[in-house]
Amino acid sequence: MSRVASDYRSNVVTDVLSRTGVIRPDPNDPSPLRIDEALVGKMLVLFIRDETLKARLKRAVVGVSGGVDSAVAVALASHALGPENVLGLFTPYRHSSDESRRHARQLSKKFRFTLEEVPITTQVDAYFRSAPIDESDQKIRIRMGNKMARERKSIEYDRSWPDGLVIGTSNKTELLLGYGTQFGDMACAINPVGDLYKTQLRELALHLGIPEEIVRKPPTAELWVGQTDEDELGFTYADADLILYHMVDRRLRPSELIAAGFDAVLVTKIREMVRKSHYKRVMPLIA
Repeated sequence: MSRVASDYRSNVVTDVLSRTGVIRPDPNDPSPLRIDEALVGKMLVLFIRDETLKARLKRAVVGVSGGVDSAVAVALASHALGPENVLGLFTPYRHSSDESRRHARQLSKKFRFTLEEVPITTQVDAYFRSAPIDESDQKIRIRMGNKMARERKSIEYDRSWPDGLVIGTSNKTELLLGYGTQFGDMACAINPVGDLYKTQLRELALHLGIPEEIVRKPPTAELWVGQTDEDELGFTYADADLILYHMVDRRLRPSELIAAGFDAVLVTKIREMVRKSHYKRVMPLIA
């Protein structure tokens, strides 16, 4: 190798190391995502308590789907404000599963918060009945899923009046990917889990005592029968979390991740999803 080539390679390696630090991006190493679950849990409990008191309110309302994200949110709220000041709302559509209902009730029993079931089938179906629709059409399915999400959030806000806050349940992975409904499930007064990647949220869930069957089950918004998040996204949360961590938190370039062994197609897809969904993560722009 020539002296010039050697010096160039040395400079490139030095530049990459100066940017990556001691944490080297590695698609087979999820350890950078590890958190101190006990410390994070305490911080988030204080966050909910402080923000509720600052708003001079006393209650929390949480949409409890039976999944791990809302399970963590409602557990944290119960610890922060006392279960007597937490209302969980299970808002099933006609194809919501019995398992989701059972898991929501299991959480209510374990963390002692009040759980109410408020079905949304009648109002959602009434809206779509005004024009013929084909529920097998993917675009119609997404429209219906968005309508469900906004209907659920409307109920949560209604039930939060006059002295409660709506607690968000969207994790950092979903928020960055834009995998959620604007003014639907992404809407909230405060979000204690929004800076936790899905992988990290699962760790915290186990620490909080969320039943493992809830933590480990395939994530789904139950937008239609058989729907799962990862099937719809086309990749796993574990793969996405690691890429997002290095790309967003550590500000590594896509080219650096690809050079480190991350799948080029997946890196590009995730980067584009983050870019295209930016508008969902900011307040509406005013001209």
